[in-house]
Amino acid sequence: MKKMTIKHWAVDDRPREKLIAKGPSSLSAAELIAILIGSGNKQESAVDLSKRILMYVDNNIHQLSTLTVEKLTSFKGIGMAKAIAIITALELGKRRQLANFAVNPKITGSKDVYDIMQPLLGSLPHEEFWVLYLNNANKVLSKTQLSKGGITATLVDVRLLFKKAVEISAVAIIICHNHPSGKTEPSSQDKVLTKKIKEGGVSLDIKLLDHLIITEKSYFSFTDNGKI
Repeated sequence: MKKMTIKHWAVDDRPREKLIAKGPSSLSAAELIAILIGSGNKQESAVDLSKRILMYVDNNIHQLSTLTVEKLTSFKGIGMAKAIAIITALELGKRRQLANFAVNPKITGSKDVYDIMQPLLGSLPHEEFWVLYLNNANKVLSKTQLSKGGITATLVDVRLLFKKAVEISAVAIIICHNHPSGKTEPSSQDKVLTKKIKEGGVSLDIKLLDHLIITEKSYFSFTDNGKI
């Protein structure tokens, strides 16, 4: 049986025409990806192929953004150029989300920190450790990646953390790292590191305000849970 390509669909059902007529928000994720890849394969239309890719990641766009070029090209009909187009579009979306935040946002609670850091950390397949450096009005002076590690751990040089704080005259810090496992419960190492950093800031008069463990959909705040 010969497949029906997008060109044979009613004009109102074609993704490009639908986008022009009704706007991008009217399109499903599969239809948006279909526009990116342009065509499918001999058995599937671009939309059907896009649906199959999305099914592989349980229709989770964050999970889709973690797929490598190698993995994407394992789908029949997705070559190097199409894989790069998908990855590029998702990266632009992430950067657009980050650009929505003020240059020097003010931190009023753990949710503010999560909103800033989740786009950076939430869907990573490895651990990263970041520091938010704040002034005396709790506005972010800088957000800095201090280390990048493996699937289950990352090493942190506390001296470098405070060196940066002194250089930019920060009076407080918030530390963050992600758990690729999706579990927010702090490990014993997380607790030890938090205590070490808190104590390290005392002599420098630099206060540790919070430590957030970030996952794709949630977070754990040491301060909110009375652990700082």
